[in-house]
Amino acid sequence: MAAALVTLFVSAACGHLPWSGGNDLTAAACPAAAVLRPLAGTAIFGKPDMEMRPTDVMYYGVLSEIDAKCAVNGDTLQASLDIIVAAERGPATKADSVDLTYFLAVVGPNDSILSKTSYGVHVDVPRDSKRGAVNDHIDLTVPLRGLAPSALQIVVGFQQTPQVVDFYQHFRGR
Repeated sequence: MAAALVTLFVSAACGHLPWSGGNDLTAAACPAAAVLRPLAGTAIFGKPDMEMRPTDVMYYGVLSEIDAKCAVNGDTLQASLDIIVAAERGPATKADSVDLTYFLAVVGPNDSILSKTSYGVHVDVPRDSKRGAVNDHIDLTVPLRGLAPSALQIVVGFQQTPQVVDFYQHFRGR
């Protein structure tokens, strides 16, 4: 039993031993990664002058989940993120696809935004379906600046226009 534990320890540590040929990357606990629930959905309207009613929605965009895997290389966090972005056809369209834009932010201590980047994604919605989704993969490099990965958060959401905010205030059912 003791020999099995020693073998397990040595094989698990091989990537960290100088003679093992491993690299400088070490597995790391990822920062908390989450979809910001108030910004998890958005509504797309055809024209800016359209009324903002549920019957005028061309598409709804939904951020449903984010999965993160991380490694640390010196003072840099390498994050591999998979974000599920869905689109649901609204009553004002028969189109087969929509382009959605969401943001990804790295948040530090005291809710300080360390970085924020927008990403565009194209979602196909098959003619015989009401919904479609894509897995958007992003590789992210985050300078730690002396912080532990656990001191950071990775968040995603849709940047809302004032019109969309007003729509959701009046039509909460969506």
